[in-house]
Amino acid sequence: MTVFPARRAVPSARALPPVAVPHPRVDSPGVLEPARPTPLEWARRRRAERGARRLEAAGARALGQLDHLGPAWHVIEWPRTDVTDVLDRGQDDRAGFLAIGPSGLFAVTIADHGRARVLVAGDVVQINGKRPPYVAESRRDAKRASKALSDAVGLTVPVTPVLTFVGSGVISVYGLPKDCLMATHRELDRLLVAGGSRISPATAEKLSRVAQHPGTWLNGTYRPTADYRWYDEGRTAADKPAHRR
Repeated sequence: MTVFPARRAVPSARALPPVAVPHPRVDSPGVLEPARPTPLEWARRRRAERGARRLEAAGARALGQLDHLGPAWHVIEWPRTDVTDVLDRGQDDRAGFLAIGPSGLFAVTIADHGRARVLVAGDVVQINGKRPPYVAESRRDAKRASKALSDAVGLTVPVTPVLTFVGSGVISVYGLPKDCLMATHRELDRLLVAGGSRISPATAEKLSRVAQHPGTWLNGTYRPTADYRWYDEGRTAADKPAHRR
């Protein structure tokens, strides 16, 4: 015979204290938990983050080479990618800056090749069997910068494209491209000053202020005449004193 333990007597309802019974939690149907990324998406995001950090480090190495150029030179960060390009490509996988000094204006494009060997033959750049359009992108960036600055100041402002390689791999050159300068980041400062003195330090400073203004790159909405004048009141370009050589 099986004997069950006696149960305690259940007290009456009057003797029970009022107890709040929690209701079960029911999530609203409109709130959904964020979907976890798949392993492939996670790997792509990690690779993109590493690539962005490498580009940032490469740009810092190139900028460090320009520290001793002097106060007459100005380095400006500018939006090198159009809004339509950002929407199409999702992100900018290039790095670069504007260098403005007595030698002129330069749109510097950074190419980080690491330890890989680089082969250059005219407009063709080959790295790890791939041929990225670095030369074409450098020319396009310089052309876009020139157009934006020219529209802002009302004068033609030429901008020279410069392709700079950052890395420790061997670079073999079988022919340089036309209308595009090329150098390693260790030679970038000497390349920029090799053009001599083409503009005055005052003009370089004025152009740097125009390039720093966000409106310069937004469809030419910036007008420098609202902030300062290129010449003193009542003077024009024809009133400049002649310099004897």
